[in-house]
Amino acid sequence: MAEERRGSWFGFGFCGFGQALGSGRGRQVHSPEPLRTPGAGADVRRVSASWSYTAVVTRGGQVQLSGAADGAAGGCRDAWASEALLVVLRAGRGLGPGPELQAWAPGSALRGEPLWTHTLVPEAEGADGAGGEAQAGALPLLPGARAYVSPRPPFYRPLAPELRARRLELGAEHALLLDEAGQVFSWGQGRHGQLGHGTLEAEPEPRLLEALQGLPMAEVAAGGWHSVCVSETGDIYIWGWNESGQLALPTRSLSEDGKTVAREGEGTGELYTWGWGKYGQLGHKGTTSLDRPRRVEYFVDKQLQVRAVSCGLWNTYVCAVERGES
Repeated sequence: MAEERRGSWFGFGFCGFGQALGSGRGRQVHSPEPLRTPGAGADVRRVSASWSYTAVVTRGGQVQLSGAADGAAGGCRDAWASEALLVVLRAGRGLGPGPELQAWAPGSALRGEPLWTHTLVPEAEGADGAGGEAQAGALPLLPGARAYVSPRPPFYRPLAPELRARRLELGAEHALLLDEAGQVFSWGQGRHGQLGHGTLEAEPEPRLLEALQGLPMAEVAAGGWHSVCVSETGDIYIWGWNESGQLALPTRSLSEDGKTVAREGEGTGELYTWGWGKYGQLGHKGTTSLDRPRRVEYFVDKQLQVRAVSCGLWNTYVCAVERGES
C-alpha cells in the first residue's frame, strides 16, 4: 500500500470499469501516465485499488471513488478498497471520543448509511502519548495497532496484545503482520505456500515466520496468494504461488525467456516489476508477463524517482518525484 507520500501520481494497467488510471482511454494503459486526480490540484495522500474500482484520498480529507463504484465524501483520513467493502476512516467530530471507522458497500456511492460503524476510542485502542493515537501503518491496520478490519465478518478483528503491529497486509486468503521489532507473522489459508511456514496447512492465528528469525524486516506486502517482505538491509524475500512468475522465479507458463532480464541501473528510486502483465500492469508498453524483474524505463526517461507503489489486482499506481527532491 502507498500512503503519506508527496509527489505526482501515475497509473497503468486495467481501467475497463472507468478507473481514474492515467488517461483512461480504452480498457488498458500499458505505460505510466499521470493520474487523473479528483479535482484540480488535488494533493493525493493515498491510493487504494481493488479489482473494479479505486479509492483516492487527498490531504484535504476527500475520498474519491472511480470505476465500478463512484462517489465522494469529505472528512476522511484513510480509505481501503476491496470488492466486498469500502472501509473509510472518518475524522472525529469536535471533541468527540475519536475517529469513526465505516464499512460501506462499494456500490453505495458513500450515500445513505454505512453497513457498519465503529468509533475508535484512543485509550481502548491502545493509544499512548498525551493526546493522540499510536502511530501505525495504514488501513486495514487500525490506529493504535490493536485491531484490523476485514472484508468479511467479523469486520473488526482484535489483535493479541503481544503483537505490537506496525503494518498489516491482507491477501485473498491470508494476512501478514510486521511488528515493531521487525518480525513477520502470517495466518489464514496456506494452500499455495503463502504463509511461509514450510507447509500448505492453514493457520488460524498469527504465527511467527521462523525462517526469517534474526533478519529484521522493514516492509511487508501480500499478493493474492503470495507474500513479500523487505529486510532493513534491502533484501527481498518472496514466497507462495508462482503461476505467473510473481516470485521472480522461472515458471513453465512463460516461454519468452529473452524478455525477462532486468537491465542494469542505479537502483535508487527506480521501479522494477514482474509477474502477470496481461493488462499492461507491469508498465513496459506491452502485455508480456515476466518471471524476472525488469526496470520500468518511463520513470528513468522522465528523471523521476519512485517513492511509493500501490498494486491493484490488474493495475498499478506509483508516486514519484523529480530527481534531486528530498
